[in-house]
Amino acid sequence: MATVKGTKESPWQLTTPPGSSNYLMYKEEEILVCKVGSTTLHYQWRCIDDLHAMLKKHGDWMELGGADEQKPVKEGTVEAWGRSPKNPVGGWYGLKKGFRGRFGVYLPPLMEALGKAEITHEARNNKMKAR
Repeated sequence: MATVKGTKESPWQLTTPPGSSNYLMYKEEEILVCKVGSTTLHYQWRCIDDLHAMLKKHGDWMELGGADEQKPVKEGTVEAWGRSPKNPVGGWYGLKKGFRGRFGVYLPPLMEALGKAEITHEARNNKMKAR
């Protein structure tokens, strides 16, 4: 019997787009858990399908624009969309105040692993588009 990826026992092992950091993600009920070293971030599980649908509608490459919650974000990026009042949840996909940012850093590699997106892997200014 094959081990199912994306569980706490068998998380997705991912690397940030520039290849500078490794981290784990897994589903726990309707929450996407992201473990980066000793830091744990939580996102709404639906963000995967919502992000994929937005990228398909966008139809072209979109800058990732990852930023911490407290920092300003560049408009028109995946990060900006992940916290926009105009997205399907009307704001942040991140669930824990103070740890809601970095959507544009940690979600794209998971989308790529799931076959839902392509991402660039440059030292900086990475982009993604739907598959």
